[in-house]
Amino acid sequence: MFIGDWMGRGALYWPDAVAVVDVARRDAGRFTYRQMNARANALAGWLRDVAGVQRGDRVGIVAHNGVEYLDTLFACAKLGAIFVPYNWRLHAAELTDGVRAIRPRVLLFGDDFKDAVAQVREHVGDGLRLVSLEAQGLPGADPYEKAVAYAPAAPVTNDAVSEEDILCLLFTGGTTGRSKGAKVSYRMVAWNTLNTLVHEIRQGDVTVTHTPLFHTGGLLVYTLPLLTVGGTVVLMRRWDPDEMLGLVAKEKVTLFFAVPTQYQQLMDSPRWKGTDFSSVRFVTSGGAPLPVPLLQAWQAVHPVPFKQGFGMTEFGPGIFSMGPEFAVSKAGSIGRPNYFIDAKLVDDTGNAVPVGGVGELVLKGPSMCSGYFEDDAATKEAISADGWFHTGDLARVDADGFFTIAGRKKDMFISGGENVYPLELESVLYEHPAVQQCAVVGVPDAKWGEAGRAYVVLKPGAEASAEALLEHLKGRVARFKVPKRVELVKSLPVSPAGKILKRELREAAIAADARAAS
Repeated sequence: MFIGDWMGRGALYWPDAVAVVDVARRDAGRFTYRQMNARANALAGWLRDVAGVQRGDRVGIVAHNGVEYLDTLFACAKLGAIFVPYNWRLHAAELTDGVRAIRPRVLLFGDDFKDAVAQVREHVGDGLRLVSLEAQGLPGADPYEKAVAYAPAAPVTNDAVSEEDILCLLFTGGTTGRSKGAKVSYRMVAWNTLNTLVHEIRQGDVTVTHTPLFHTGGLLVYTLPLLTVGGTVVLMRRWDPDEMLGLVAKEKVTLFFAVPTQYQQLMDSPRWKGTDFSSVRFVTSGGAPLPVPLLQAWQAVHPVPFKQGFGMTEFGPGIFSMGPEFAVSKAGSIGRPNYFIDAKLVDDTGNAVPVGGVGELVLKGPSMCSGYFEDDAATKEAISADGWFHTGDLARVDADGFFTIAGRKKDMFISGGENVYPLELESVLYEHPAVQQCAVVGVPDAKWGEAGRAYVVLKPGAEASAEALLEHLKGRVARFKVPKRVELVKSLPVSPAGKILKRELREAAIAADARAAS
């Protein structure tokens, strides 16, 4: 295989270097490239010989971060199968929809999610083969340790795999309420790795991956690029600022990624001032603009360089980057396009927007996804005939070529790093018998960046409390999507054409919050 066999190449070039540290496994959690290759080869053999997985088949996983994630990814790559990491925050009904849409042949799961997986099996039938990552499991599920100890007759490889084959599907929120699976090819990963090498990483770097591996931020920002060049990836099961600070010194971490809220949490930890950051070359902030006061407070104690960036599931994710020298002078900017990225701003007619003007950000380059899984309409809507990807983000660019996000063309907000699409929530609210009209908007939130707020008009004579409507949502969608507040109102602002004016709702919410805080 000229592409895709990461651990096969790693075992050839850096066999005894530490590739992965699974913190939850303690002393048993350190794996060299040679050991990771053996695990991937064994699991690939089991998937092929026992579970019948072939090139193009999907293999799903729902679990917290762990070495099993990477075992499965690299095993799928050896086979040419497609790795499908599901968001473990999903409601069981949403997970069921995702499994029905993608039709994985095998689904691996952690004990924390066995109840949801049991419900999935009830709805999709016994044709879905289950693999339990831990001891408890479910009746009829195969034990993971047996699969990863399988002994194929020969090393597993598939020479038919090419750069345009799909390595994995990563899910985005759907404006119709259905998540879309972005098709991540080997070509996309390779060019993103090259961009990351040009701008950030080098052989031997060590990072901590705390972002969930079902996210592009966890899987593709540093994890896979570093495992392409002989680096070390330290895996945290879940985010914990105290544990994170301990790992920085213990593992001699050289770089890591976090969002501004997490940097604030690190500063608030009692371990922060005493942490040794001498090994850290830089840290990267993304997901939201990095506040200058936060940067200054951090560097007053630990003068670590802060890089900033911008990415998305369907492109890169390394699209824009900004060096630490611009952190103050260009505060709020996402930086300039990375080396192999072309970016421009266009108006609704497709014409270029002048410097200082606001337009939709469109992108072009080889680190773009291959569209959406079995969704030609969404693919055509996102990718123009001449190859430009329409992000749906509004931005402006200054005379120095630095881009700044100005808003969203899409009806979407980002809460705690997760895309939330109001239409999905509104559709669920309309299922409640008391709801006549509703609208959901994202408003600024100190903890989550943005949080949802729902405005609901009840039907004449109907009764329902805000709490009851929140419970209605909690029973149908992932908890991170549920609005922080529901407000019952007599009417919603509408345009002459009858369209709900969400901008007015959002502005009114921000003004009300400001008055309440003063």
